[in-house]
Amino acid sequence: MRLEGSLQLVLLLALTSRATGLRIPLEVEQPPTIVSHTLGPIIVLPFDNTITVQCQAIGNPPPEYRWTKDGRTFIPSEFSKIRTDQRNGTFVLHNKDLVQFQGKYRCFAYNKLGTAMADEIEIIVPNIPKFPKETLNRFIVLEGEPIVLKCNPPEGVAPRQIYWMSLDLQHIEQDERVSMGTDGNLYFSNALQKDSRPDYCCFAAFPTIRTIVQKTAMAVVIKSLKADNGSSDSGEVAEAPPARMPSLLLPSGVQTVKLFLKGEAMQLECIPEGYPTPNVTWIKMGGNMTGRIKLTNFQRLLSIPAVEERDQGKYMCTAENSAGKAVHYFDVIVEEPPKWLTEPPRSQLTVIGSDVHIKCSVSGKPPPVITWRRNGEIFRDDDSNRRVLEDTVVLHKATPEDSSVYQCEASNDHGSLLANVNIMVINMAPLILTRDYQEYAVVLGEDVHMNCSVFSSPPSNIFWSKDDATLEGERFFESEQSLKIFSTEKADSGKYVCVAKNTEGTSTVTAVLDVKDPTKIVAPPRDVQVVSGASAQLMCEATYDKTLRGTFEVVWKKDGEEIPLFLEENSRYFVDDDMLQIMNVNLSDQGNYTCIAQTSLDEDAATALLTVLDVPDAPTNLEISEIKSRRNISLSWIPGSDHSSAIAEFVVEYEESKWEPGRWKELQKVVGNQATAELALHGHLNYQFRVYAVNAVGPGPPSEPTRRHETPPAPPERNPENIKIQGHLPHQMDISWEPLLAIEHNGPGLEYKVSYRKLGVEDVWTEHMVKRHSFVVRNTSTFVPYEIKIQSRNSDGWGPEPKVVTGYSGEDVPTAAPRDIAVEVINTTILRVSWTQVPYATVRGHLGGYDVHWVRRKSLLNPNRVLDEHHAMTFTGKRSHAIVPGLEPFSEYKLTVNVFNKKGNGPKSDPVTFSTPEGVPQQVPILTASNPHKDSILLVWGPPLEANGILSGYHLQYHLINETSLEVLDSQEVNISGPDTTRWQLWGLKEGRLYRFHLSACTQAGCGPALAEESRTVTIEDLSPTPAAAPVQSSVASQGSDFSTQGWFIGTMCAVALLTLIALMACFVRKNKGGKYAGTPPLQRQDMFSMEKVKEKEDLHPDLESQEMSDDTFNEYSDSDEKPLKGSSLCSLSGEDAAGDSVSRDSLVDYTDGGGEFNEDGSFIGEYSGRKQRGSVSGPSGPGPVTA
Repeated sequence: MRLEGSLQLVLLLALTSRATGLRIPLEVEQPPTIVSHTLGPIIVLPFDNTITVQCQAIGNPPPEYRWTKDGRTFIPSEFSKIRTDQRNGTFVLHNKDLVQFQGKYRCFAYNKLGTAMADEIEIIVPNIPKFPKETLNRFIVLEGEPIVLKCNPPEGVAPRQIYWMSLDLQHIEQDERVSMGTDGNLYFSNALQKDSRPDYCCFAAFPTIRTIVQKTAMAVVIKSLKADNGSSDSGEVAEAPPARMPSLLLPSGVQTVKLFLKGEAMQLECIPEGYPTPNVTWIKMGGNMTGRIKLTNFQRLLSIPAVEERDQGKYMCTAENSAGKAVHYFDVIVEEPPKWLTEPPRSQLTVIGSDVHIKCSVSGKPPPVITWRRNGEIFRDDDSNRRVLEDTVVLHKATPEDSSVYQCEASNDHGSLLANVNIMVINMAPLILTRDYQEYAVVLGEDVHMNCSVFSSPPSNIFWSKDDATLEGERFFESEQSLKIFSTEKADSGKYVCVAKNTEGTSTVTAVLDVKDPTKIVAPPRDVQVVSGASAQLMCEATYDKTLRGTFEVVWKKDGEEIPLFLEENSRYFVDDDMLQIMNVNLSDQGNYTCIAQTSLDEDAATALLTVLDVPDAPTNLEISEIKSRRNISLSWIPGSDHSSAIAEFVVEYEESKWEPGRWKELQKVVGNQATAELALHGHLNYQFRVYAVNAVGPGPPSEPTRRHETPPAPPERNPENIKIQGHLPHQMDISWEPLLAIEHNGPGLEYKVSYRKLGVEDVWTEHMVKRHSFVVRNTSTFVPYEIKIQSRNSDGWGPEPKVVTGYSGEDVPTAAPRDIAVEVINTTILRVSWTQVPYATVRGHLGGYDVHWVRRKSLLNPNRVLDEHHAMTFTGKRSHAIVPGLEPFSEYKLTVNVFNKKGNGPKSDPVTFSTPEGVPQQVPILTASNPHKDSILLVWGPPLEANGILSGYHLQYHLINETSLEVLDSQEVNISGPDTTRWQLWGLKEGRLYRFHLSACTQAGCGPALAEESRTVTIEDLSPTPAAAPVQSSVASQGSDFSTQGWFIGTMCAVALLTLIALMACFVRKNKGGKYAGTPPLQRQDMFSMEKVKEKEDLHPDLESQEMSDDTFNEYSDSDEKPLKGSSLCSLSGEDAAGDSVSRDSLVDYTDGGGEFNEDGSFIGEYSGRKQRGSVSGPSGPGPVTA
């Protein structure tokens, strides 16, 4: 919960309360109260630039200030070196000529109602400490006598530290005999010859002012004693000093009185002299030495850190040696400065006519003297109502004139105490200090305080209400000047009235309370693991009271430290809606992330752990230890951090300086839970090793390399592998092998022993020593088996016994051909061939397999033409038959077989001749439907390019098609027996209907694939009034007329034939120029039919108007039985061509290259020239469009 607004008056009141204990708002007239001032003394140091003396007070009217110095008026503004603060009584001294400002200062703050005074502030300006310049005589002392070297250190800023050293800054050694007192002097209990030296120096250090001063060096000469007790300066042997009874060098006399203030450090010191050196002991007479007592400086100093009254009493120190003893008594007195028995007297607010008692309860030793002042002036009894009774002042039946500042000052020999007591005598109606309609906001379920700060005299009674009703229930608690509501509820929202009432009047104030919905994180961040370098996302969705939208914010912290967002240019942290994104995550990002959703009233927090997965750190502390020899070692290491991803394996790498210095290679892998590896090393190498770890993220960095580890030479551990025996020439054997790696040499002088002998024939091995990794055995028999072995050797010995491998000498081509060749024709394109295998000895090498060669000599359709088409297939391995595909039907072939090995092919077998049977023809290249009538259509086609046998005729199927659904309504078949027939007139068709035609060529083996075409018959309305066309001659009987024999008819037909030939030549010329049958402008349009649903019908009458025709009207044929063919655009033979007279240009296929001619009725004479090497007119789905 946070209070809205600020209570400046209450804060100021609290400040006043701390100073005086009286709560009086500044709106009320009151005497001054000093709220802060400098506590003395002030010691001015040389490096202080300024000295500030502070004095600040509050009051109404605002107070003014005056100062005294050493009891006299001091006006800071009269000094140019003093800067004053106009807002209060503070002044600042500049560090120059500050000596004139030494003294005791007191501040007075006053207004018309009274004067307050502060404690005295002493300003001390110490002098720079220094020793006086002096000339010191030598100290000449007899051996055994005491010495006191006086330091007399200068005064200065505490603390002061004393040291005795030589001129070369060597400390003077101290012990029970020689020690320094608290006064700084150096005491010798008895002098010895070794004490003679010319440079005893006393140094005084003042660390506060960073100063060390040095006293003039003192010389000490120790004279030894002669045997007759006289002194001796010569080298004569001196006797030891006589024993001397102890006495005290410090303190003098028998008894000393010591006065200490309570709380100070108590020090009692006894430094004896005598010979031998006396021992010092301490006792407290009439009591026990407490545990707080410490004995230092070789038992010569007794100290108590903070003396108390119980430490008071008599102490005795005893110095004793073999000659006697001496004692000294200390009377310790403990006193104390004045102090408050309980607390300083408090300021008072009272009503007119009441009695006021001001009591100043103090203690001290000796008892303090109490001085009373009123407004800074000495205050004594008078004849009025004011009385002074030692430590108490009584104001009888006080009046407003008694309102003043009263000072109580208690002092004794050790200090003083001062208290300012503000006495306010006033009657006043309640003054409410809290702002009216102060708004308070609290989160549901939390506690809230609503203030009602009141000043009045006499005190007021305070009551709270809400909606004109008193507050009831345990949740409502009315304290002195506030209302506290525990566990607030939504119903607590509203206006509350505070009523303050006393004998002088009544005042009210209203407070407004708003209970808010709490802030709550509904989707906290979840623990997440992220690979280093990736991005991390942490969600944090919160709900809050919408009236606090302006103060709502989400703060992210990592491990308790707030994450700066958007402040740095290269920040990797971004907040997008409810998500914290961390870009390019690294190991430093791992930790606990806390999402804090907060408003001005409350907050909610949730924490998630972000774990960063990274490659493992490098292992450390690699150690090598030998197991059996220097070539068998154990390598151990300490794994690095796995960065939250378990180590899967360690990889040991090596580097050797002999063969490949600087190149690291993998040597061994070790499972991730093992930190040692046993390594078998090669000889004659200088190794070093390193290790890296691998986890699910990837391989980590390698460790630092180990120290070098050198292995001694040794024989080779293995022989060459991958031995290859080849025969590149018939009478030699080439032996090669994979040599040993350089690191496998194990020593200098590596070479190989090659041994060989004929398998099963020779017992003695032929041996040769070579350094390369190949060897050639010459003058061998052809393809003879040998046994071969290869052994390694170096300067240290032989490798292990080698394995024997078998190989053959060089090969030669086979000498025999397969026999008993037999051919079985399976079908028109496949046959099975078999043979008798050649003897193994004639292969003269490794059997590769057999080659089958066949030649197509001629086609049985054209036996006079020699083709000579060569083909071959290879069949590997040992076999005696094969299947040969890809033959042409109705052809004559010749076939041979030969064996082969790696060296080459053997002789071919005797040839076998055979023929393939007839096959079905290919698809007819073109089929057109033209010259439609109401009950007939003319079909024209070309013979198949490959008949694959003797063509026997054609098979025609035609179907009546429903143009809407494209379904077949009726089907008919016709067998056309004439192989030379290329046109057919179909009669008995239905008027104006769509037909689909399928035509296939046939031999005795069957019919080939069919080609499809679509066309429709015409209606009577479609026929134009033109003269009847000439009848078409076909194998179907036509109904001739008498006029066919007339001369005019013959002349007309000749003219038609001539025009047809001219048109054909024109189309051919256009085609050869490169266009896709760029058409001659047609004089009529042909029907266009789609295999899909027919969408439009076109007029079947010839169009006598000349119009252009684009290449896009030439569509390709389709051989699909399910889709109708699209109509083709044709070149017109005659501008006056009638319906029964026209000849489809699709029937005039581009076969003129074969010498074909047309007779006068438009039919083909001659054969198609498909056998010539020319472009096929067939496409993937049928023949392409042509023009005639």
